[in-house]
Amino acid sequence: MSLTNEPEMPWQAPDYNAIPHTEAGDQIRYGRDLIARTAYYLGPKGKVAHISNGMNCQNCHLAAGTKPWGNNYSAVASTYPKYRDRSGSIESIEKRVNDCLERSLNGKALDSNSREMRAVVAYMHWLGTDVPKGKKPVGSGITTLKNLDRPADPEKGKIVFIEKCQLCHGANGAGKPDSATGTGYLYPPLWGPASYNIGAGLYRLSRMAGYVKDNMPFGASHGNSQLTDEQAWDVAAYINVQSRPHKDLSKDWPQKNSKPVDYPFGPFTDTFSEQQHKFGPYDPIQQAKPPGKK
Repeated sequence: MSLTNEPEMPWQAPDYNAIPHTEAGDQIRYGRDLIARTAYYLGPKGKVAHISNGMNCQNCHLAAGTKPWGNNYSAVASTYPKYRDRSGSIESIEKRVNDCLERSLNGKALDSNSREMRAVVAYMHWLGTDVPKGKKPVGSGITTLKNLDRPADPEKGKIVFIEKCQLCHGANGAGKPDSATGTGYLYPPLWGPASYNIGAGLYRLSRMAGYVKDNMPFGASHGNSQLTDEQAWDVAAYINVQSRPHKDLSKDWPQKNSKPVDYPFGPFTDTFSEQQHKFGPYDPIQQAKPPGKK
């Protein structure tokens, strides 16, 4: 037990150079490469399969899933398998990885026993080597911002996008392809046919706003943000009103009363509109939820 009152430090990934030069180590390194260069292996011109949209996993899970507050994988091995309301079932790591392939990469699932899936899972287990079972370390996942007391405003967000985002992601949100390798993106598409679909986690405004706040534009980090909370919410709204691929979501959230307040697709068990569920304000929705469902 610590004898000091110092706050817990944010999670740091294990030293990549410490991965052993063994068959198991080679599997971990391959898993990391699949996260960093997904398009090379699994994209439209993939070396292994053609099952994803050309984005890399690390376009959303920054630095191959190792950046604190950058949607990292620190708590994957420690918290899975676990029950998730979205599917209404206990999910394995493999199911969660395939969710990302099918949603954020708008693609198809990998066979759970494939060499690629086994490598990705091995990499995630290696990242969580020092994380106790059941624990989510400081810096895992995405920051949850305080709700606005108004709807998020796409028009205000457009101004933020022009000033802060379009230099990298382009005025049309189509991203900047990696011309050096010919596969993947240096800066991913934020909308359009090559971007994430409506089933992706970042399509929820709270997720995108928290992600943007701590990681965008380039050079930002937790505690060193370049945007205010309001700017983050508004630019998230602007990005997510743009066109993107659709997905059948009819099996999501089988318990309707477990839908998050910012899930933008009905039916709902409350009386608030899809518009308010999409843009907010969210506090009234949150306050109307019955005890135990907040």
